[in-house]
Amino acid sequence: MMKNSIDAAVDFSYQGVDYHYTIGLDLDRLFRQHDAMPSIHVILARAHSVDTYSYLYEVMQEEDIAYSNPQGFALDYLVDGKFDHNALAANWQNAKAAALVQPIAEAELGIPNLDLHPDIKRALVAAYKLGKAA
Repeated sequence: MMKNSIDAAVDFSYQGVDYHYTIGLDLDRLFRQHDAMPSIHVILARAHSVDTYSYLYEVMQEEDIAYSNPQGFALDYLVDGKFDHNALAANWQNAKAAALVQPIAEAELGIPNLDLHPDIKRALVAAYKLGKAA
């Protein structure tokens, strides 16, 4: 199974000290643990024992995160150094919903592959999202 990951780094200075924080993000684990994409700044801060209520964290938040070494589906979302984590999260949520409604489509509608019925797939995914939001 292919690993879905990306490396994130942030460089900044605070009170005359230069900081370089990096972390490898396991995107599969991240999405299993969270319904939405969490703040990468928060993940970096926690990984480096930075209190998210500190001035150090506030300064860190002002800097852009640099992304590198995409693996798996992350390759599709890193373009010219910009990582579109919002699009990735939305597509991951749609794929997760489609996987969850597929057995229902097969059992109730006799559809073994929702990809062959995009209108029904969209409707079932929308219904799943509506029910989840309620």
